[in-house]
Amino acid sequence: MDRKNFTLAAGVVALALAGLLALTPVCAAQANVQLTGAGSTFVYPIMTHWVSDFQQKHPNVRINYQSIGSGGGIQQLKQGLVDFGASDVALSDEQLKQMPTPIVQIPESAGPVCITYNLPNLSKPMRLSGPALAGIFLGSIKTWSDPAIAKTNPGVSLPNQPIAVAHRSDGSGTTGIFTTYLSAINPEWKSKVGQGISVRWPVGLGGKGSEGVTGIVKQMPGSIGYVELNYAQENHLPVAEMQNQAGKFVAPSSASASAAIEAFRSQLATDVRTPIVNPPASAPNAYPISGLTFLLVPKNGNDFAKRQATQQFIAYVVTAGQSIADRLRYAALPASITKIDQKLLAQLQANGQALALK
Repeated sequence: MDRKNFTLAAGVVALALAGLLALTPVCAAQANVQLTGAGSTFVYPIMTHWVSDFQQKHPNVRINYQSIGSGGGIQQLKQGLVDFGASDVALSDEQLKQMPTPIVQIPESAGPVCITYNLPNLSKPMRLSGPALAGIFLGSIKTWSDPAIAKTNPGVSLPNQPIAVAHRSDGSGTTGIFTTYLSAINPEWKSKVGQGISVRWPVGLGGKGSEGVTGIVKQMPGSIGYVELNYAQENHLPVAEMQNQAGKFVAPSSASASAAIEAFRSQLATDVRTPIVNPPASAPNAYPISGLTFLLVPKNGNDFAKRQATQQFIAYVVTAGQSIADRLRYAALPASITKIDQKLLAQLQANGQALALK
């Protein structure tokens, strides 16, 4: 080969190689997308199934979800350390202003917050009114034989035993749902403690995560705490039936949480962040301490492959992923909420451009 042809051939090879190298990062990004999420322990049991199922159908996407509590997830999202957060309490307008970038909040699950206890000799499930529960966590009701508890448990032999309160020590959306309920039904709680993912507890022992609260209740006779239904049932802990505004005592379940969502349908259509605790008397089958959980996602980002994978994962969660909700003791989202979710997903962008959901 003469020098002229050799130089020409070398140039063609160099151009081809340059083109290949230019394409490689795009292909690599498409072939191996790593997503990180963090937050709610409430949603962790079902999240592990969602992640596993989505990865089987999308082998090029790997998702790492850290169950660190809603407060931790919000902070990591605020610091830009995760692609999405998960919280059992939606961010308020004021909290949204404090985020470094606009956030889209997408309801992705719902369920009851259970009141669990350690009273081995109790012959049937504990029944509690809202005021009695508030009194226990305020510290004004100190023993299980208190008249406020005995009133809703006629014929039950209640022990004259001190009540040991267990609560979350970390920033928790489960705490947010629970304290929102107590604030709704008890003026003293509302004025002295209030609601939020972290509060100054009047009494009790703190446990990290739902696992921590579950551990305290299991190990301490006479104790009471609040956890997700999945944690209570897997640890063989009893759960109380709570009195709702209709006067009925309702056990926590996916069905009774769904009834709570339905009771707030019109309000949720206006603002999906509306709490669903303490439903009106027109919802007699609704469990009163229920809540929606949310995926918190930056509205915009500069990594197209990540943004598209995030959108696809959330789209799966709020549609096909709901089919396993009841089996895992969560309330499946009703069609009215799923329709709202689809509109929220359409807001997600990459480099300021709308993503075409596939």
